[in-house]
Amino acid sequence: ARRRLKPLRTVVAWRGRAEWDQVMVGLYCGDSRLQQDALDRVSAWKSRYGPKMPLAVDCTAELIRCKVLDSSGRLKSHELILSYGLALVRFVNLITERKQKMVSIPLRQLAREVDIPIWVVDLRHELTHGKLPRLALCRKGCDVVLDWLRKMYWSRQLGNNLCEESEDEDEEEEQEEVEANAELDNDVWE
Repeated sequence: ARRRLKPLRTVVAWRGRAEWDQVMVGLYCGDSRLQQDALDRVSAWKSRYGPKMPLAVDCTAELIRCKVLDSSGRLKSHELILSYGLALVRFVNLITERKQKMVSIPLRQLAREVDIPIWVVDLRHELTHGKLPRLALCRKGCDVVLDWLRKMYWSRQLGNNLCEESEDEDEEEEQEEVEANAELDNDVWE
């Protein structure tokens, strides 16, 4: 007689779906108090889950932490650039690292494969190897990466269209982003 195998259960750091959803909404809500509550919850998850914490959750938390610090007015411009910079560098490195093979593949190519805007990779390069960019560019990079994480990770985890916009809005937003990025590129990279 065949024995029925019980489905494997996965142990996670969050209590359940409701807590997961609450943290996602808190992180992306724009209210710094609620964002801080969500960050505290993510810190608790990290203490329980350690290195098994999903990279996207960790990156999202670091970027949101930068935005909360920025809105608090407690840090100087240079400190904010360094804070945003570290979070952006970690994001690009951690997300593309998983796609690296035995042969080194350029970050720009890896970024294209996962739909990360090339200018974010260029920003990471400047933060790592060049002159520090302006705070406005770091903020824009943070917003773009957070949007990428929301669409590519958080919304998929929810399994619904809660965070997705209509296609028309996406196309308009994408065109505005391309135009804004062209302006930022001209200002910063010259």
